[in-house]
Amino acid sequence: MFDPSDKARLFGCAPGIDFPLAVVRGLEDRLSSAPPEAWAKVTLLVNTTRMARRLRTLFDEGPARLLPRIRMITQLDDLLPASPLPAAASPLRRRLELATLIQNLIKRQPDLAPDAGPFDLADSLATLMDEMQGEGVSAADIAQLDVSDQSGHWARAQQFIAIAQDYIDASSSAPDPEARQRETVLRLADHWAHTPPTDPLLVVGSTGSRGTTLLLMQAVAALPQGAVLLPGFDDHMPGHVWGALAQDQTAEDHPQFRFLKLCRALDLHPSDVEPWTPLAPVSASRNALVSLALRPAPVTDAWREEGPKLTELGPATDAITLVEADTPRAEAISIAMRLRQATETGEKAALITPDRMLTRQVTAALDRWDILPDDSAGTPLHLSPPGRLLRHVAALFQAPLDAEALLTLLKHPLSHSGADRNLHQLNTQRLELRIRKDGLPYPNPEGLMRCALKATKHVEEIEQWAAWISDVLCGREIAGTLTLETWVSLHRTLAETLAQGPNGADAGELWQKKAGQAARNVMDGLAEHAGYGGEMSARDYAGLVATALRQGEDVRDRDMPHPNIMIWGTLEARVQGADLVILAGLNDGTWPEPPAPDPWLNRKMRFDAGLLLPERRIGLSAHDFQQAIAAPEVWLTRSIRSDDAETVPSRWVNRLRNLLQGLAVQGELDHWDAMRTRGAHWLAQSRELDRAGEVPKAHRPSPCPPVSARPRRFTVTEVQTLIRDPYAIYAKRVLRLRALRPLVQTPDALLRGILSHDVMERFVRETLNDDTALTVDTLMAHARDVLNRDVPWPAARALWLARFGRAAEWLVETEMVRQSIATPTLFENEAIGKLTLQAVKTELEGRADRIDVDDAGSVILYDYKTGAPPTKDQQKHFDKQLLIEAAMVEEGGFATLGPRPVRAAQFIGMGSNPKTEDAPLDVETPGQILAELVGLLSAYLEGDKGYTSRRALYEDREARDYDQLARFGEWDVTQEPTSEVLT
Repeated sequence: MFDPSDKARLFGCAPGIDFPLAVVRGLEDRLSSAPPEAWAKVTLLVNTTRMARRLRTLFDEGPARLLPRIRMITQLDDLLPASPLPAAASPLRRRLELATLIQNLIKRQPDLAPDAGPFDLADSLATLMDEMQGEGVSAADIAQLDVSDQSGHWARAQQFIAIAQDYIDASSSAPDPEARQRETVLRLADHWAHTPPTDPLLVVGSTGSRGTTLLLMQAVAALPQGAVLLPGFDDHMPGHVWGALAQDQTAEDHPQFRFLKLCRALDLHPSDVEPWTPLAPVSASRNALVSLALRPAPVTDAWREEGPKLTELGPATDAITLVEADTPRAEAISIAMRLRQATETGEKAALITPDRMLTRQVTAALDRWDILPDDSAGTPLHLSPPGRLLRHVAALFQAPLDAEALLTLLKHPLSHSGADRNLHQLNTQRLELRIRKDGLPYPNPEGLMRCALKATKHVEEIEQWAAWISDVLCGREIAGTLTLETWVSLHRTLAETLAQGPNGADAGELWQKKAGQAARNVMDGLAEHAGYGGEMSARDYAGLVATALRQGEDVRDRDMPHPNIMIWGTLEARVQGADLVILAGLNDGTWPEPPAPDPWLNRKMRFDAGLLLPERRIGLSAHDFQQAIAAPEVWLTRSIRSDDAETVPSRWVNRLRNLLQGLAVQGELDHWDAMRTRGAHWLAQSRELDRAGEVPKAHRPSPCPPVSARPRRFTVTEVQTLIRDPYAIYAKRVLRLRALRPLVQTPDALLRGILSHDVMERFVRETLNDDTALTVDTLMAHARDVLNRDVPWPAARALWLARFGRAAEWLVETEMVRQSIATPTLFENEAIGKLTLQAVKTELEGRADRIDVDDAGSVILYDYKTGAPPTKDQQKHFDKQLLIEAAMVEEGGFATLGPRPVRAAQFIGMGSNPKTEDAPLDVETPGQILAELVGLLSAYLEGDKGYTSRRALYEDREARDYDQLARFGEWDVTQEPTSEVLT
């Protein structure tokens, strides 16, 4: 197929040429006069399965012929003359061995590394060792690096790497995949040097960025019938630029650097790279523009000299649209609108970006028009339903079950998927509502059963189910360490039990469909290699499972996508073409992505050892950009702001902008501005699409329901609400709406108040039976008991106990005074009173914190406050709780007491500045209070009296339960309320 040559053969295809199609056309040109069997003698070594599939698709399109052999560059065993090397060790097994080694090293030398995340360290160390083996760098090479002028961390890293390499060398005869691949390539190169194959052998599509691949390309290019085909080769770079690139040690971030490195290894100059096919790129002028824009720094002189020679800037940029959106959402909507237009015009369109969040936003925006793009990445396994369930179940072993974790598991689509799933969903909803109402921050079997039985009248539907979830989910935390075999067995059994349900016969839908099968493969792999994992904690096991699932294969278990709308990663873009290519997320930190932190070697150590530098990944991304921007029509999109800060444009966009705007200053048309103008049109369209019609703002509500619907029963505390925020009474009593408490409960003021009441009641009751118990120690003992029982948050428990301790001495001293005046008689659960106000036919209910009776039979009312007690003025106008309770006592509302005179009423403030505040009974007499209360209630029994929202709050910034219902924010308290008579 090739003429004899004393030089290695390198062929290239310019950016913008459909590379797989060019490969086929080039073969057709060279084999046009060859016999039919010549096709079958050709071997193509490709670097991705996507390239192999695309080539097979092109060959399947005809004409009928014998097909060449297409194999991956990692599948070289058939080319070896002797038996292949032993099979490579499993990557999971190697990581488990390294993790066990790291754990043991840290136990013996605690200062070597923190005892946290050994599997994360093992993962990064295994990645480094793979790279070392691929680049031919040994642990001895790392150990010889001079780190005397650097921090001690890097010296410790050298020790780690050396110990790990010795351990692996001694542990098994099975090589690592990278080591096996390199050894295979070295054997092939040696064999070919003595006995070269006579049939054509081509390496197709690789850039030679990894050392082993570069060795293979060198060996193939030197064969009599061997050749290397380079994708996206820039034929516009002058010779002196290639020379400057060769002298620059920091030039690895240039898109063509890998080709230069390959040429130098083959003793060639880039000018020796020949075109593989006469196919022309979409726009040679655009290729020249991009080539100049991406020149290695410094570039200013080159731009000044060569920029004016770019005479076809119009054709080069006319098909480029620049979209600079204000937000990622606006960027996603603009992209979705262009993709929708592509479906109508029949164009093949592809979105290319490494930003998976942006692709999800675009997919969601396309759903508006029922367009499902063909996403090549699929769904990461750890984000699929089986992956999420397995991670949630593993988390049960780490810490006590909380309400959020409980509901997360119960609501998972795979939970209870074996049978009776509808009833499971209904019971889950019932239980959630009850938990939100009663509170159950850390569910246990008793609490779960109690909430479940109170959640519905249909006890028979929920009792067995509640017992099942209590048995399956409660008390699963494990404090010690277990072997990996035990962890995998426990984890798998628990996940299958949860998916099966109480009446299911198998694991439900857990292992079904592609995602379930992939998840099962991961768990099977963990079980197979569990013997190498040693013992670990629950936290380490959960981290191992999460890592294994993240490294599992992505799943594409989707409906039929649109055939012409695709979402590609940068790898797919190398081997496929489209009429419209959208390069999205072009912000620094997204494209290119920043190098991952390396805990083992810094940049200098990598350079000295001959390992890959961080700039290599940037250079590969630059090469992807250079190829993708050469498509027939191109969109460049970015967002000016991210969620929390202003963004920086990608370095390639910046270079292109600086070059074009510099040329505009020299007299050229401003093509950059024209690109932005085209993008501005689509941004305007997206804003119009998202623009909501003018909706009048809500008025401050003051609804007037029918008198028959108005409440005739109030609690004493609701009187204050009726005065300050009548709308809350309307929502609660008329509409019968109740605010749901948050599922993730926090130690709030309400709970603290309830527990403080309980502490004081227990303390005072004990002092009635034993007057020697009236001490600070007794009070604090009760406080500790109550807080330990009812506060599951350690930090809040310690803080509240400390706050209580600061007020304890004052509370004991004042309690002595209180008990010397009167005897505590009724407490919260007994001090319940009811009073019917006949004038307005309304029933009043009250619950006093504490009622004392003196020797004369007079009553003293007390109310505990964890905050500051209300002042006398506040009690006169708003906080009338004690005043109303005093009136109820004198009217005989507390049946166990009967009508009695009220001697005093007092708030006991137990906050940081403890103090008492007397109720102004001398000014606001019980008779006067009842008259005012009747007047207030009778006013709200008038048909035109509205329940005004936020009428007289203590602070305008105070959040209320029904603010959203009242649409507060569209109005403020300076506006007059708008009455609305309801019928």
